[in-house]
Amino acid sequence: MEKSSKTEAHFAKMQRANTARKQLSDYETRAEALRAQTAKLKALRLARDAAAPPPPPVAKRKGKSKGPAGKLSDWLDGQVKEGRSS
Repeated sequence: MEKSSKTEAHFAKMQRANTARKQLSDYETRAEALRAQTAKLKALRLARDAAAPPPPPVAKRKGKSKGPAGKLSDWLDGQVKEGRSS
């Protein structure tokens, strides 16, 4: 009886190993297909960009200037006049 269970265990172990090998092979096949598709899309994108380069970015418009900034000492004096202590 022990020999039978050992044989079954060995058979189950071999089945798991074969399944794992097959799954790894499937994974590698899918990964290779993905790399090929990525390379194809990259080549198409580079060809498209070479044929019609994107327009240069539009320069941002400057808004109204806020005017000259006050001095820190003036701001601190204003805070003291309002009754705030630092």
